[in-house]
Amino acid sequence: VHLVESGGGLVQPGGSLRLSCAASGFTFSSYAMSWYRQAPGKERDVVATIGSSGSGINYADSVKGRFTISRDNAKNTVYLQIMSLKPEDTAVYYCSVRIDYFNRYWGQGTQVTVSS
Repeated sequence: VHLVESGGGLVQPGGSLRLSCAASGFTFSSYAMSWYRQAPGKERDVVATIGSSGSGINYADSVKGRFTISRDNAKNTVYLQIMSLKPEDTAVYYCSVRIDYFNRYWGQGTQVTVSS
């Protein structure tokens, strides 16, 4: 399993970003995918999850209305569109897949920094 995130960067408050996660090494279209984030000194928390077919979408309360998760099963890629960025959104963002009960896989993460 290989997950590679991209699209992070330095953005001013109110700006937007689209994160991408390219997946390989498993049957992408068969698994739900998730985005997590980890701010400095804090735990890694889930922000959004999407079902294998693109339905079954859930968001953390803190990002509802600003974050949109989507996927393209033909491209083995999951996206996270982030709008109206706030300084508290600053974190490393990870995509993740749980293949079975014992195995959750992570990408290397992409840094999102929101600052003026």
